This record gives sequence, C-alpha cells and structure tokens, in this order.
Amino acid sequence: MARVLALLLLWAFSAGNCLGAERVLTLSFGGKPHRLTAEELLARPDATDLVVPNDSAYHREMKYRAVPLLGLLGTALKDGFNTIEARASDGYVSQIASNLVKKGAEGGAVAWIAVEDPAKPWPKLPDRDASAGPFYLVWEGAERSAIGNELWPFSVASLSGVDDPIRRWPQLAVDRSLGDDAPERKGQAVFIKNCMTCHRIDGAGEGEMGPDLGRPMSALDYITERGLRAIIRNPKAVRSWPQQQMEGFSESAISNAELDALVSYLAYMGKRKSAGETLPSRATP
Repeated sequence: MARVLALLLLWAFSAGNCLGAERVLTLSFGGKPHRLTAEELLARPDATDLVVPNDSAYHREMKYRAVPLLGLLGTALKDGFNTIEARASDGYVSQIASNLVKKGAEGGAVAWIAVEDPAKPWPKLPDRDASAGPFYLVWEGAERSAIGNELWPFSVASLSGVDDPIRRWPQLAVDRSLGDDAPERKGQAVFIKNCMTCHRIDGAGEGEMGPDLGRPMSALDYITERGLRAIIRNPKAVRSWPQQQMEGFSESAISNAELDALVSYLAYMGKRKSAGETLPSRATP
C-alpha cells in the first residue's frame, strides 16, 4: 500500500512539473526566440493588478495580474515589425497591428498580458472546460482604439513580430484597379480583421480553428449568400454540433455595411478562382 501511495505521489509530482513546463510564453521578434515562464512574468517589477470591466472572454468584470505588452516587448517593435502575431494553443491566431499597441502610450487602448497564477487559478470560460490562461492578451480602455473581440486572444502560446497579412500572403489582395471605396477592398480589411483568426483563404493565413474559405471550393460555391450572412451573425442558428466554437458577430462587431463588404470580398475571391486568374505577385499598397 505504501509503495502504491508513493507511486501516486511521484506521478502527481511529475504531472505537476509537466503542467508547469507548459506555462511558457514564447517571444519571437528577430533572433533567437525568448521563452518566459508564468513565474518569471509574475515576478516582473511592472506586473500589476488589473481590473477589466467588460472582459471579452468571460463577458463580465475580471481581475488579473498582468504585465504591459509594451514593457514586455521593449525595443522589439522598433525593429520594423508592423504586426504582432498572437498564436493560441487551440489554433486561434490574431494579427495585431503594432501601431495599435504603440498607441497605448499615447492615450489609446493599453495592451496587457494577463498571467494566470497557479495558486489563484482563473474560472473556466463559458461553455469551455478550461480557463483563458495561462496567458491572455487583454485591453485596458479597448473602446479608445475600437478593439474588437478578435484581438483578445486567450491561451496564448507565442507572440511573434511579422509583416502585415497582405505582404505575407499577396493572394489576399484584391486587384489594384479596385478603388479604396470598392466594397471588395473594404471586405478584404473586414476579413483580415475578423476572419483570419480562425480561417484561411486559398491557403493564406495561420488560423486553424475553421475551414479554409477558398479551398478546395470557395465558400459561396456551397453556401448561399443568405446562409453565409446567417452563419456570420448567428452560426448556431444555421448549424450546430457539440464541438462548435464559432461565435456570431453582432452589428457592433461587424456592421451591416461591413458584412455587405465581406460578402462582396468572398464572392470576388471565388470568381477570381473560378476564372483561374493568376494570384498577385506583389501586395496591394
């Protein structure tokens, strides 16, 4: 009996160590990736208590121990990276414009990395069997910079400095002949902001949670426009399954005009693919 108890204690200790080892945030901004443990982040002198009145993931007021993202990255954003790619452990990937983070020092929304303390675990997320930890990118005063829910990635595993999506994936870009006010061009921006976190299109992107909206068939080749609009607004009203993760976008997140533009963009991408057009070799300015 004593031997069995000893083995159980050893297993529990080992499992605890494994869980601790997974609590690492990797920063990649040129050069060798830098790995920081939750304990190291909590011990930083700029770590502070933060109250988020209307948390994006929990939909209520939350209190965190957090470190300022600008302080964490230091001079990394001066190295020419115009986008911060926040990759979550579940395949969710946010493309965050560096300027949004920099504006936190000039009166804009302030980005923080909330760190889950093992001694004070966060509650489970609604409809999930896990918390938002161990690392969660949250915003103080999100309304000051019109920060949407897609820029609140939780269970963050890594932060990387990258080029903006259009430069990385030129196939996302609409033709240069389309003006700035063209709905397809506006829809391109809506797709990058709201959809790329989970979806790719024709292989462009890093999101892994949802299907590619261009391969093997374009979305509007198998979903009606009415159905697509309904899925974007309230996916569970169209189709539902136990592991479904997509949440709908309200008019405050994607306005009706933006939804029109997004549908125009997806239709444009589908027609371009059907026509067999050559993908652009350079990004649209």
